[in-house]
Amino acid sequence: MSEFCRTAPVVLTLSSHDPTGSTGVQADIETAFSLGAHCCAIVTALCARDTRRLIDLVPTDAKLLIEQTRAILEDMPVAAIKLGYFCQVEQIEAIHSILRDYPDIPVVLDPVVNLSIEASDEPPLMERGDKLTSALQNLLLPLASLVTPDIVEAHQLARQADTADACAQQILTHGCDAVLITGARRTAEEYINCLYRPEQPVRRFQWPRLGVFSHGSGATLSASICTYLAHGLLLSDSVEQGQHFTWQSLRASRRLGMGHSIPNRLHWAERN
Repeated sequence: MSEFCRTAPVVLTLSSHDPTGSTGVQADIETAFSLGAHCCAIVTALCARDTRRLIDLVPTDAKLLIEQTRAILEDMPVAAIKLGYFCQVEQIEAIHSILRDYPDIPVVLDPVVNLSIEASDEPPLMERGDKLTSALQNLLLPLASLVTPDIVEAHQLARQADTADACAQQILTHGCDAVLITGARRTAEEYINCLYRPEQPVRRFQWPRLGVFSHGSGATLSASICTYLAHGLLLSDSVEQGQHFTWQSLRASRRLGMGHSIPNRLHWAERN
């Protein structure tokens, strides 16, 4: 097991703002705080949503994203970066140009490419999923230390693959260091995640299925792995510990609205 850092490292996260706190930057902030890190959050899109649905979305201007991101990176000792939702190719191009200047900082990519909006028309500034997918493949995957798609997102990133193993191998060809596919295999009792690295055997993690649906598992998982990397843990240890933290957060989920439950990322602080 790699050694845990004794100081509070800085984690930089870029994602949307979900006002319910289920996903997005609030999920990242809560996760980093819970695991003893300081999170600097940059909002890529403002969302109108509740615990049932996404209603509307307004992207952040790419120039402002560049200014915010460079301001943090030039001022604070960022130990790890988590990338979440982007809704414009221009945003992805902007972040790509910045990350190339910081090749030594580990990057965890949660590849969210499709958000379903309950409206007659998609917002005019929100680009189609296929364009975003192509931008992720060509610009962000090559710079990622770890990509954390669920099985649906894995098939979106590797459309010609027919199995989880094939998806992972195709994603790895884009240049990322590792791929963790969640839900690569599911049974009535288990949820199996698989970690793929070039020229290494597949590592499988088995987790008991929970009887509650919580929105925000992917954000919690990627943010927790990123935080463990910021603390100095090895990638394999970060992946294992991040899954454990996420499962515990999901098990302690709370239904605070009329829709899905919200992961409790401070589950350890509650008294029995």
